[in-house]
Amino acid sequence: MQNPEVFILAIESSCDDTAAAVLHNDKVLSNVVANQLIHNQYGGVVPELASRAHQQNIVPVIDAALRKANVQKEQLSAIAFTQGPGLMGSLLVGTSFSKSLSLALNVPLIAVNHMHAHILAHFIDEEGYDKPEFPFLALTISGGHTQIVKVNSFFDMEIIGETTDDAVGEAFDKSAKILGLPYPGGPLIDKYAKEGNPKAFPFTKPKVPGLDFSFSGLKTAILYFIQKNKQQNPNFIEENLNDICASIQHTIIEILMDKIKLAVKETGITQIAIGGGVSANSGIRNTLKEAESKYGWKTFIPKFEYTTDNAAMIGIVGYQKYLSNRFETSSVVSKARIKF
Repeated sequence: MQNPEVFILAIESSCDDTAAAVLHNDKVLSNVVANQLIHNQYGGVVPELASRAHQQNIVPVIDAALRKANVQKEQLSAIAFTQGPGLMGSLLVGTSFSKSLSLALNVPLIAVNHMHAHILAHFIDEEGYDKPEFPFLALTISGGHTQIVKVNSFFDMEIIGETTDDAVGEAFDKSAKILGLPYPGGPLIDKYAKEGNPKAFPFTKPKVPGLDFSFSGLKTAILYFIQKNKQQNPNFIEENLNDICASIQHTIIEILMDKIKLAVKETGITQIAIGGGVSANSGIRNTLKEAESKYGWKTFIPKFEYTTDNAAMIGIVGYQKYLSNRFETSSVVSKARIKF
């Protein structure tokens, strides 16, 4: 029987966002994120600057999360934190703080795999959002990961397809950089794609066997395409930006959908959930929603605020682990790479 009074404080610090959330069982009471805008001027995340910013942000963010939830530290049942994967310096800030707070409050410490959290964010109790039933297929798409995961239960997941080189988020951001768009460029491609023709410029899809992905060849093809056309017309990008973005996005979505369709065929599972930062992309969300009527699937798209890095998703895994007594000792360590 579930304890009706489980309060989880969750801390996320895997990359460049410092986040804290408070959950009452599977319901989110607060979900606070501090973004690090300093990286924009460098065109990407600078690890050393990220870890310093986490040190500055972590106390105010946790304080804001507790105040917004109207929960006192003494009410907390456990502290959940991101153990990995991520930037080591960033992870260490969250891990060290979580250990200290767990010790000070004498409550259990719960380590969470960041990628598991992206998948299990679908189990947050949110009005208007259904929860998938086991087993289901999860497409986790972010700046560092592209995976198809067969999810049998909360703690039984199997990667059945993944990228052999670059992740889909990197393909979006690098394409944006080629077009001269500021970092982060993925959301800008999505924005301009809405006004463009997705069939204007066809790009060849990589031929990768099975359920694995590859995006490095596509990035190279886009680079050569832009270079060639700029030689003929220096204003090519400016004159065709919407169509270029729409064509890039259309190709990436087709690559993802081809693999999901194959995964459904191979497993017989027709429940599909997406997670990770790139699942915020409107083109991907719309295409997956259309697949419900087109292929007879049941699709699950997370609330927008649970797509990018956030602590609420860490908290829901923490809650499930709390119910199963899956706790850690203070000897637990951060891991930049962690076994899935």
